Amino acid sequence: MQDLKGKTAFITGGASGLGLAMAHAFGEAGMQVMLADIERAPLDAAIADLEGRQIKASGVICDVADRKTVEAAAAETISTFGKVHVVCNNAGVGAGGPIDQVKPADWDWVMAVNLMGVVYGMETFLPLIRSHGEGGCFINTASMAGLISAPGMEPYTASKYAVVGMSEGWFAQLAPENIHVAVLCPGFVRTKINQSGRTRQAQFGGPAVNEIVAGNLVDSGIDPERVGRRVLEGVIAKERYILTHPDMRPLVQGRFAALMSAFDAADASPALKDMDYTTPNILPG
Repeated sequence: MQDLKGKTAFITGGASGLGLAMAHAFGEAGMQVMLADIERAPLDAAIADLEGRQIKASGVICDVADRKTVEAAAAETISTFGKVHVVCNNAGVGAGGPIDQVKPADWDWVMAVNLMGVVYGMETFLPLIRSHGEGGCFINTASMAGLISAPGMEPYTASKYAVVGMSEGWFAQLAPENIHVAVLCPGFVRTKINQSGRTRQAQFGGPAVNEIVAGNLVDSGIDPERVGRRVLEGVIAKERYILTHPDMRPLVQGRFAALMSAFDAADASPALKDMDYTTPNILPG
C-alpha cells in the first residue's frame, strides 16, 4: 500500500511503546488510527497525544486474548471509520525463566496474548479488508526472539516463532488478493515489555512480575519512534520481514549456518544412504 492518506489503521497494544509509535508514523502519513489496548488510562492519554498532533484517532478497550473483545473492537472500528486497511497485531507480553520455574499459567498467558491474539486479529479483520476490495496490510509483531532463541525466554520465543511461521504462510495465501502480510522482528526497544505482567488477566493468575530480560536491556534499547517509522517504510515497500536491528544479522546467520551444517550431516548419513525419496514441493513458486 503506497497511498495511505485517508485510510485507517487498527493497532493493538496501541496505548504505548511500539503500538503508539506506529500510530504516530501512520498518522503523520495521513492515516486515521484506531488504538486498541487493555488499559483505559494509557489509552485515553494516547488518544489525546494523537489528537494533539492533529491525527484523527479513536480508541477501544480490547483484550486480544479474548476473541469476542477483538470482534467487538473491529465492529467499533468500522462504526467509527467505515473501513480498515492496515491491521497491526502488536499487543504482546513476556514471561520466562529457568525451565523448572516457569509456571503453567505463564505459558497459557503468553500463548493466549502473543499467539492467539494474532490469530484472532487476522481472522476477525480479514473479512473486513476483503469486503472493501481496496487491498490491505497486516503487520504481525514478532521479535528477534522469533528468529533466534535465547535461554530463559522459551515461552516468549515459542510464541514469536509461531508468529513468524504463521505470517509466512498467510503472506503466501493472501498475496494474490492484494493483501500483504508482514512480520515485525525488532530487537531491544525502549518499551514496557518487561513490565507486561502488570496487566496480566485474572484467568492467568493476575498481575505478576516476571521479566523475560533485565529491565536495563529494555531501557537501553532503541527509540520506539524509529520502529514506528520503520514499520511505515515496510508497509509502503511491502516488505515481508521488517527488521530494526541490523547489527543482529550475525546471530541469525549463525543459526542458519547451524541448520546448513545439519543438512550436511544428513547428506553424509549412512542411515539415509541410497534413500529413494523426494519431498513434494508444498511451497509456492
